[in-house]
Amino acid sequence: MQEKLAKIFKFGENGTNLRTEVMAGLTTFMGVAYILAVNPNMLAAAGMDKGAVFTATALASAIGTLVMALLTNYPFVLAPGMGLNAYFAYSVVIKMGYSWEMALAAVFIEGIIFIVLSLTNIREAIFNAIPETLRLAISSGIGLFIAMVGLQGAKIVVNDDSTLVTMFKWSTAGNATLGLTVALALLGTVLTGFLLIRGVKGGVLIGILATWFVGILCEVAGFYVPVPKLGLYSLIPDFSHGIHVASLAPTFMKFDFSKGLSFDFATVVFAFLFVDIFDTLGTLTGCAVKAGYIDEDGNLPRIKGALMADAVATTVGACLGTSTTTTFVESSLGISEGGRTGLAGIVMVILFILALFFSPIFLAIPSFATAPALIIVGFLMIQNVTQIDFTDPTEGIPAFLCLAFMPFTYSISEGIGVGFISYTLMNLLAGKKEKVSPLMIIISLLFILKYIFI
Repeated sequence: MQEKLAKIFKFGENGTNLRTEVMAGLTTFMGVAYILAVNPNMLAAAGMDKGAVFTATALASAIGTLVMALLTNYPFVLAPGMGLNAYFAYSVVIKMGYSWEMALAAVFIEGIIFIVLSLTNIREAIFNAIPETLRLAISSGIGLFIAMVGLQGAKIVVNDDSTLVTMFKWSTAGNATLGLTVALALLGTVLTGFLLIRGVKGGVLIGILATWFVGILCEVAGFYVPVPKLGLYSLIPDFSHGIHVASLAPTFMKFDFSKGLSFDFATVVFAFLFVDIFDTLGTLTGCAVKAGYIDEDGNLPRIKGALMADAVATTVGACLGTSTTTTFVESSLGISEGGRTGLAGIVMVILFILALFFSPIFLAIPSFATAPALIIVGFLMIQNVTQIDFTDPTEGIPAFLCLAFMPFTYSISEGIGVGFISYTLMNLLAGKKEKVSPLMIIISLLFILKYIFI
């Protein structure tokens, strides 16, 4: 069996083996499992059935990741995107007044457009137009971004009225359990870092499980007290309702195209489309650079398959009943463990399917347990910053802006947008027109128009 898998997934060519790929798949899944809890809660705010959204989330993630593995042999995971689900629920439905059925219709149309674009060379051309400096900056910026996701998810970094963000203060926490989770996240980060130093295989996954296990011990001992209104839930899986799969019926194919020809609806579709395009391209760039997939010409082999997987996942996800499904930056977790082939993706697919039946286990994984993994992988990804030529302002300034905007705006696409605009302007103003392709200029103009009108 191992020899057959090695041949199918080309272990030799990718310098990997069965154990490494399985561990990479487990690690990535553990890092992305939070979406199974977060996405249903997010879309429930829009009036959708939470159980149906959970099933849709797991199935859309499994299907998208499977298509990615089969079309590209890359270890990338797909799931309903954070940020896009918030836009779906809070902007399109709650603020703009569309029904969630109309919002799903917009996501479906976006997916169809993506499929058409993926059959052409448009999205591939956009990827290939990204200069080497911006690719390195995107990869490094994503490192800062996912570290920020981890820090905020564990409440190590919190909101502050005067400084916008600040570090958690135990003296003013107001809840002992909250302080305990921050301490566990920090200890988990130290443990994961130590395992990395020692070269322990599966160190990131071990860090997640160990942090979670210590949290369970604290709950059993009475030190950790669940407080749902603070986002502190029980860490012990609850099987009191037995093993079952929630029905998709409340959300399956529930589309409303009644306002499909209106300008506002077109704006919503474009917003989904624009953010998803550049979130996906940014994630593919960052993870591909980290995994060493970029060829000598600066291109990503089999990128058309990767983009098609993303488009199919979005379309199928909308049919099932969830917001835009896209490639996740948490793919870098498995890559950091040595995952290089689609077998890691197949492992994730199996786990997503199992999650349908054993949802209490995966829903019990707290954000403070996955935070150490995100922080350490952020460190691993930012190492690409050393390859950027900061002595050349036309290269260094756009790279810096791209780096800074991702964590500070909490958006990969915003960082890419500022990076594109500044790179184009800096080089045109410096008289280095040969460094800026016509496509770079067009994309930069589109970003400017997006900031003006959306």
